[in-house]
Amino acid sequence: MSRPHPTTGQEASLSKSERAYRFIREAIDEGRFVPGYRLVLGQIAGELDISVVPVREAIRRLEAEGLVTFERNVGAQVAMLHETEYLFTMQTLALVEGAATSMSAAYLTDDHLARAREINERMRRTLDDFDPHAFTALNLEFHTVLFEECPNPHVLDLVHRGWRRLNALRDSTFSFVPGRARESVAEHDGILELIAAGAQPLEIEIAARDHRTATLDAMLAYQAEHQPPTAARPTSSPPSTTDRRNHP
Repeated sequence: MSRPHPTTGQEASLSKSERAYRFIREAIDEGRFVPGYRLVLGQIAGELDISVVPVREAIRRLEAEGLVTFERNVGAQVAMLHETEYLFTMQTLALVEGAATSMSAAYLTDDHLARAREINERMRRTLDDFDPHAFTALNLEFHTVLFEECPNPHVLDLVHRGWRRLNALRDSTFSFVPGRARESVAEHDGILELIAAGAQPLEIEIAARDHRTATLDAMLAYQAEHQPPTAARPTSSPPSTTDRRNHP
């Protein structure tokens, strides 16, 4: 007989579907449910001492977020983030996070900027004894300060979805291209300077967008160097800043 999953007082007040969602999501985030791991509804339901119905609802929610896939004759499993999906996710995140950061800028106070600078300094201090996973966590914390005040909830929701998709990779990009981390910290300084100086929203948006695509380009360059030649891949970045300004 399976033992009921222990719950705290707060967890007990959650719906069964929400409990199942949090249980599966936490297992994915912590790497206990790795990419390709088969999600057996009955097993999860037994572990949580609930029926399979709320587990199925939780899996549908995770499927909508891109963290779970469902295939006929296979069932639900933790999503694999393929190279092309990483490319598309980063391209999309560059656009929506750039927009969210520029829209958020007008609402950022001195306290917000001080917090972002403090996080970036912590990132800088990790560079000599580099821990890519800790750096990635701080990176999300830094960017969250800059985009979370975005007044457009639809744009903000797309940013959150993009970061959740990236989290499905399990391994940080910085594990493969640690040199990119030092560049990233310097680019953070530049974005903060623009915001503090009251730069035009478009200038802030382009800086945030180029910062994201620079990480993508570094990862694609690494893959091209370490993988056998394949068919040509689509280009990762939008036109350069100069091209965008000279062409409507």
